[in-house]
Amino acid sequence: MSVHSEIRKITTETLRKMKFDKEKISMLTAYDFTTAKMVDAGGVDAVLIGDSAANVMAGHETTLPITLDQMIYHTQCVTRGIERALIVADLPFGSYQSNPEKALESAVRMMKEGGAHAVKIEGGKEIEQEISKIVNAGIPVMGHLGLTPQSIYQFGTYKVRAKEDEEAEKLINDAKLLEELGCFALVLEKIPADLAQKVSDSISIPTIGIGAGAGCDGQVLVYHDMVGMNKGFSPKFLRRYLDLYTEITGAVSSFVKDVKTGDFPNQNESY
Repeated sequence: MSVHSEIRKITTETLRKMKFDKEKISMLTAYDFTTAKMVDAGGVDAVLIGDSAANVMAGHETTLPITLDQMIYHTQCVTRGIERALIVADLPFGSYQSNPEKALESAVRMMKEGGAHAVKIEGGKEIEQEISKIVNAGIPVMGHLGLTPQSIYQFGTYKVRAKEDEEAEKLINDAKLLEELGCFALVLEKIPADLAQKVSDSISIPTIGIGAGAGCDGQVLVYHDMVGMNKGFSPKFLRRYLDLYTEITGAVSSFVKDVKTGDFPNQNESY
């Protein structure tokens, strides 16, 4: 058993030590109290309240519509269910890009009102001042490079990023810059595995991959995808550990049948 599995509270320093010790970091999303309790009990190292809540909780096509107030609400719900894992919350689109002061204000609200341990923001050099402002205020920041879903309309596609030399070089430089600015970790999303390995080897802060190969220091998946609650979403990087869509719809069908036939409730289920 890993020594880190015995740690009562995971911190940003824990993740740095895990990279140093070559222990892989596990991370899953959660958006509500019940799910948070389950992923924490399962031993995950970090929980991400992702702006992917816009997709899996609210049904939007992109992450852009979700607001800071809504993200704070989801973070509050998750925080109440976590005892051990590090809690990282996304700052949503529009809450940090316009100026460093707004970025800091958003991050402070996420920490004070949401109860997060750290915030995650997307981008590199273009948000250098915003990252510095937040870090200098004592708030831990997790970076996010590669496919950055908040920029989807700029990209125009969810395909793999940084396959060309110019974009790959920029990503490496951005990763080094994020480390210099004081980010404690960074997510690498949907980039070639050899590039992710190169980035991970070139910086001292942990990298957490999603669709970025096994060379990253950790891995993150969206909980709803990992347990198979989403049907029809099957990217190459996704491993489904359950098929809850089938299990839950089957259970609902059985409930409906039992109600219709009068089988539920029976005498033992009545007062």
